[in-house]
Amino acid sequence: MSGRLRLTLASWAATLLAACALLPLVEPPSWLLQAAFLLAVQSGMGAVARRVPLARPLTVAVQALAALVLLTLVFAREHAFAGLVPGPDAFRFFAQLLDQGATDVGRYTIPAPLSEGIRLMLIGGVLVIGLLVDTLAVTFRSAAPAGLPLLALYSVAAGLSDGGADWLWFLLAAAGYLMLLLVEGRDRLSQWGRVFGGTSQGSPGEPGGTRARVRTGRRIGVLAVGIALVAPLGLPTMNGGLLDPAGSGVGPGSGGGGTISAVNPLVSLRDSLNMEEDRQVMSVRSEAENVSDLYLRIVSLDDFDGTTWKPSKRSITTVPDGAFPIPAGLGPDVEREEIGTTISTADWYGQDWLPMPYPPSGVDVRGNWRYEPVGMTLVGDHGQNTRGLTYQVRSLDVRPTAEQLADASAPPAALERDYTELPDSLPAVVSRTARAVTEGATNAYDRAVMLQEYFTLTGGFEYDTDVDVGSDSEAIARFLRDKEGFCVHFSFAMASMARSLDIPARVAVGFAPGTPQSDGTVAVGLRDAHAWPELYFEGMGWTRFEPTPTRGSVPEYTVQETPDSALPDPARPSEAEPSESSAAPSESESCSVQQRLDGCGSEAPLATLPTDGDGPKWYVVPAWVLGGLALLVLPLAPMLWRLRTRSVRLGAHGRSEAGTASHVLAVWDELTDTAWDVGVSPDESLTPRKAAARIVRLGRLDPDAAASVHRVADAVEQVLYAPRSRPTAGLTDDARRVAAGLRSGAGRGTRLRALFLPRSTVRVVWAVSARWAAVRDRVLAPRPTWRRPTWRRPSRQQG
Repeated sequence: MSGRLRLTLASWAATLLAACALLPLVEPPSWLLQAAFLLAVQSGMGAVARRVPLARPLTVAVQALAALVLLTLVFAREHAFAGLVPGPDAFRFFAQLLDQGATDVGRYTIPAPLSEGIRLMLIGGVLVIGLLVDTLAVTFRSAAPAGLPLLALYSVAAGLSDGGADWLWFLLAAAGYLMLLLVEGRDRLSQWGRVFGGTSQGSPGEPGGTRARVRTGRRIGVLAVGIALVAPLGLPTMNGGLLDPAGSGVGPGSGGGGTISAVNPLVSLRDSLNMEEDRQVMSVRSEAENVSDLYLRIVSLDDFDGTTWKPSKRSITTVPDGAFPIPAGLGPDVEREEIGTTISTADWYGQDWLPMPYPPSGVDVRGNWRYEPVGMTLVGDHGQNTRGLTYQVRSLDVRPTAEQLADASAPPAALERDYTELPDSLPAVVSRTARAVTEGATNAYDRAVMLQEYFTLTGGFEYDTDVDVGSDSEAIARFLRDKEGFCVHFSFAMASMARSLDIPARVAVGFAPGTPQSDGTVAVGLRDAHAWPELYFEGMGWTRFEPTPTRGSVPEYTVQETPDSALPDPARPSEAEPSESSAAPSESESCSVQQRLDGCGSEAPLATLPTDGDGPKWYVVPAWVLGGLALLVLPLAPMLWRLRTRSVRLGAHGRSEAGTASHVLAVWDELTDTAWDVGVSPDESLTPRKAAARIVRLGRLDPDAAASVHRVADAVEQVLYAPRSRPTAGLTDDARRVAAGLRSGAGRGTRLRALFLPRSTVRVVWAVSARWAAVRDRVLAPRPTWRRPTWRRPSRQQG
């Protein structure tokens, strides 16, 4: 079996092993078998194209075309010519499937059902990654950079997975990459062999040489994976590693620190509100006298990008043993009372965040939970969730007065800066409407109350869970224009408008007060899922407001004390749908997939605007993946350019008599550039013979390598001065022998710099400068005599 064929099989296997990390995300896993077959056909087309042989760009084009035909045959043959050739109808169908897949990804919990859209995204993604790996590792013979697309594939899966088998998928992906490195060309491994393997165990042509290279490759691979696993444990700035006891938890260590990422933990709120059956989520028993104000808060969203609100990346720590700290901004003069609440969740409701009254002052809960002190929330660790959980929460019933809120002083500068930030993409109509609605207000409290009244009373808004309001930057503007929406739209709009008025604001998501039962408990159902804004007032802290009409309860401190006030009763209960009081939860044996209800599976309400109609497009995920790959590849660009240049110079071209000169000069250029990379800068004023002697002396080459340098120099002089050039055998091997000698005589730092930041890449700058000078000369001809000289590389010394 040829080396290229072995490398093709290795790249195919490495891609499949990395793709195994996607298996926990969907059910059933049958898509992987189909992806394996299609990937094998794509890799086989590449092997045939290289066998012909075709030029490298044509080889990649053949593989890409084969992948497109395969996807058309599997997914869109009814829309293609002869079932194989994709046309406009087929591309439109692909776009529809990808859009459907993006919607399904946002609506389903893990594991998601294998819909056609998700299947296309999975198989198409594996084919794209496989094409990149095959192109880098086989077509361009650079297996090391092929790890980047493999890393991207594994990272997507690892970022979405919440299981405890992440270590297994990592080992599979790492094994595939190491196998790819081991199968890669002999030359690169032989160059490293002297460093890691001590004395040479045989030359490339000797029987022992191959075994030595394999042992060297194993050492390199084990060392690389070992560093990847162990290094994070010793670095305080990294959140653990695969060997960290935290495992798949949300932070490092044993539970004492870490961060929680700005990833939206919530799913479809509108689906919950539109359910025909209001399934009971929790049963609550509280010491509070008035349960109509008993909101159960899950998480606060304080990061606004113009389209949605999400939680910021925050530090997390262990749950305090005793009383929680006093909430930020709450002063001693505000009336408060501590109450106890016992909450029991349904055994089907698996939420990662712990619903609690705000602000909590203590919690007694079993399991692995972590505390986020800024939002005063608890998040599950090591896969912990709320399914079938009973826990007790102590919380403060804070009762500020309207006068205290009106007299509140300015908030701290840092808090005001962070919580009044608005993106430039937010339409101007938002702030313009906020100023118009609050005209005449003298303080932040009056402005906040006027905003609330605008949504609940004076603005003409209607509560409707069936509206189509997109998630682009114009979503809030459309909501203000159409005046129809549900709690997500009302809370997002009021928080954004408050920030435009320099009032610190964020959005809270959780559950509105539920329905009192005959046994003294409160039943909280899916239709009680809710979102509301919280505004900050110095001395009172984060204060709840209720802009959504017919939902929740209006806080008593926002009711105007006038006899003719038209505001609703502050104690009104949630009015989602009339339902009879019941001491038992609704009975539902199963959850229909067609209903697409994440509440059946686990999560809590969505904190993004609905994605129907004009939500995230299908190309958003590929664009982010490509952008991430570009960021990864950019630091490696000098190394990749150098590898490509070396491959071209030492390739099979110019072996005939007609191409002797170009081949010899290309080998000489490669030899001098290799010396330059390790610190022997070129001196083009010297003849080839003297330049060779200089490289031998400064590079401290052994006799074999020195002889190789002089053989190449003699060939260059024969090409430059002899009447007729004659082919010289073995120049490529001489150049590689010199490169190995130069690297073995250099220090570790020099070798690393020569690999990742080779000095000879300055030739790219010279080439660009020369090209720019030529273009400028043509445009500005005749050029002025006083023009500054162009920065260009020196011309080749001919004698």
